Amino acid sequence: MNSTAAVHLVDASIYVFRAYFSIAPEFVDVDGRPVHAVFGFLNMLLSLLHEEQPSHVAVCFDESLTTSFRNRLYPPYKANRELPPPDLALQFDYCQRLSAALGLRVLVDGEYEADDLAGSALHALRAQGLRGVLVTGDKDFSQLLGEHDVVFDLTRREKTDAAAVKRKYGVRPGQFADYLALTGDAVDNIPGIHGIGPKTAATLIAHFGSLDALLERVAEVPFLRLRGATQIAEKLRKGRDDALLFRLLSRIALDAPVPLAAADYACARPDGNALDPLLDQLRFGPLTRRRCREWRQRFD
Repeated sequence: MNSTAAVHLVDASIYVFRAYFSIAPEFVDVDGRPVHAVFGFLNMLLSLLHEEQPSHVAVCFDESLTTSFRNRLYPPYKANRELPPPDLALQFDYCQRLSAALGLRVLVDGEYEADDLAGSALHALRAQGLRGVLVTGDKDFSQLLGEHDVVFDLTRREKTDAAAVKRKYGVRPGQFADYLALTGDAVDNIPGIHGIGPKTAATLIAHFGSLDALLERVAEVPFLRLRGATQIAEKLRKGRDDALLFRLLSRIALDAPVPLAAADYACARPDGNALDPLLDQLRFGPLTRRRCREWRQRFD
């Protein structure tokens, strides 16, 4: 397979939420129910398809905020987040149906989150010659980056590669979960080790190479040129088990149940028998319909 071929892995949920809170709720379906998030998501997705002309795509959704395997490991995980508004559940369903009708692979699972699904797909497809384009605005995806991969936030027009992660955070992508284990992640309600901020965490991980090596050699920490190095060493001794748990929570799983063959992610011809009735139900206008037709024409 061509070494430049890519699989575009879309973190759908972040773009559905962005659209929900940024677009006025003036779009309604034939039953009068809000579909403004669907409108925003679909137009983002069509922009990606037309601009990138991808050959392989997976659109990855979060099934729930409360049923991830991480909730069993650590009940406070994401407990700081409000549950989605009731009208958003229908809109997520529409977004999944539209993605499938456009001929794209949809990934969703009650145990694994969108980043786990994307990471597991990329892990399987790298061996088949595909590089990854991770379409998201979530920094956690940084840990998935290999030499030829990028994180692409389409709405902000930002592309981030492995070198940019190192410049921004001071750690390599493969060290990112170790880094988050120390700093925590307020978005996911992971506290980290109290008193260890981003700069200190990056210094420690860069010096020792990994969280495991840091914890094994914690006796060396007081001799580093760090302000409060002795206190930091004590925090690490007391927080050893917490740090290992927080890394487990922060690390993207690579063994989620996803299709493993590149052919399973190849873009297929849109299904007009499914797509056209959906657009009718959603009451979307001629511009959106034209863009859908243009994508379909690629397969004629």
